[in-house]
Amino acid sequence: MQITRRNLIRSGLAAAAVSGILRPVPALAVVPTGTTLARTWQRGAPGAGGYRKIVAGGGEPHVVRTEFVTTPAADRATRRTGVLAFAQLSDVHVVDAQSPMRLEWLDRFDDTDAVGDPTTTLTSSSYRAHEMLSAQVADSMVRAINAVAGAAPVTRLPLDFAIQTGDNADNAQYNETRWNIDILSGGKVVTPDSGNRTKWEGVADQDLLSYDPHYWHPDGQPVLRPVDIPRKQYGFPKVPGLLTAARRPFTPAGLRMPWFTAFGNHDGGVQGNFPPKTLGVGMNAIATGSLKIISPPAGLSQADLLHALRTDPLGLLNSLEVGTHVRVVSADKDRRILTRAQVVEEHFTTTGAPVGHGFTAQNRAQGTAYYTYVRGQVQVIVLDTVNPNGYADGSLDQAQMTWLTDELATPRAAYQVICSHHTSETMGNPLVATGGDLSPRVLGPAVVTLLQAHPRVIAWINGHSHRNQVWARTGGARGFWEINTASHIDFPQQSRLVEIADNDDGTLSIFATMVDHAAPASYGGSLANTLKLASLSRELSANDWQERTANRNGAVADRNVELLIQKP
Repeated sequence: MQITRRNLIRSGLAAAAVSGILRPVPALAVVPTGTTLARTWQRGAPGAGGYRKIVAGGGEPHVVRTEFVTTPAADRATRRTGVLAFAQLSDVHVVDAQSPMRLEWLDRFDDTDAVGDPTTTLTSSSYRAHEMLSAQVADSMVRAINAVAGAAPVTRLPLDFAIQTGDNADNAQYNETRWNIDILSGGKVVTPDSGNRTKWEGVADQDLLSYDPHYWHPDGQPVLRPVDIPRKQYGFPKVPGLLTAARRPFTPAGLRMPWFTAFGNHDGGVQGNFPPKTLGVGMNAIATGSLKIISPPAGLSQADLLHALRTDPLGLLNSLEVGTHVRVVSADKDRRILTRAQVVEEHFTTTGAPVGHGFTAQNRAQGTAYYTYVRGQVQVIVLDTVNPNGYADGSLDQAQMTWLTDELATPRAAYQVICSHHTSETMGNPLVATGGDLSPRVLGPAVVTLLQAHPRVIAWINGHSHRNQVWARTGGARGFWEINTASHIDFPQQSRLVEIADNDDGTLSIFATMVDHAAPASYGGSLANTLKLASLSRELSANDWQERTANRNGAVADRNVELLIQKP
């Protein structure tokens, strides 16, 4: 099953918290400043249309998870030694919200008033009212991580590095990939704009001919047009000037530490699903062209849509009526769709460190995106779980599985940590050939079994689900912790700090601590800087009408946790 922001809610995944594993860490061991240990952001009381402001809530202490160590030593906090501390950013989804390949109208199939043929979930997450603010949220998150970089909350170690676990861009576009690299690296001005640099061209502006009330229009509706549904039905505000502020150049802070990256399905596929080398060819022409679909034609079903996308996407575009379903926008070659090899290559043009951000000369030569590096006592193994043959879920090719087997068998450090985009449970994609890759695919259960056979593996850190989750993968030689982290694009817009500590009693503690980005609770009516804009983004994301019952925070035992495990 594809994990999206829609069907994740519906799947009814069980909460990780179970009776008997929740024990508070002694307060003496923690300095909570700058993290959710000190303060959380929560949805406030509903107002008109159910719209909620963001309010401050209490901090959340670490919860002890004891699936591997049932009787942890009571005095471990007084004896532990820090091994490594780092930050994880996942599913940043830096979006070019004006791109013709940003197919917001597909999300209509998943609206509460949808009429059509909901036979798949390929069209989910196609529109979010706040997506024009993704670059500012990324900068705000960088500032939050920098604020705690000097001393992690438990070990007090400086953060050694940061790693992105995929879906760094949203639609595999060149400009999105560059914005992401430049925001994390700092040192140069970023202009999150495309097409016509003097005005907004997309679903959110006041263009009279293409106005569609299904989308939020922060400047209000054109004359003689109805109020949009988000404002009328869901209580969304008017925010005049937002579309100009969202395009404004800014100087990003840049991470004050080395940063590494992993490859995600939105980095490697059009809409996160369609392979650039085959199905993406026609879509690349749409992305760089001058026609943008705004509204779906009457009677178009999902089955019709998917057939058109797979066989003749340009034909679908040309069959629609300009002014009713399609508007003319400014073409932009910087919206071109990148292949995996091209995404890897872009990371070697950077003001940040290390050059390549983990990708190696071998990756450049072979067009691969998996690699390994050592930081102190920890070997980090970064996987490429994206299937180049398409579809959002992941898997490994056989060559990578052989490489991973060899790396695990010949460890380069005392401990091994795996990083990837997909979770083990979302690595069920067996497709071959449709994207031009003929290699047999290796699925999640086989990877879990392999990792369980190697006791130096203590954790697998990933994203993709947009939800905080932690699993104890017991079995084999010992097992490992799988740590899954929420996104920047959906509420609560969080990242994690990860700390590894030696308890000096034959066990390790892995502390995982949630971090909110640096923006305040309210933008206060100001659009003056990235923090104000990121604050508005958080508020809008909390009110996404298709997400209002979501709990992407996860259970209490999926957020701030101490994960005990036997020392290898």
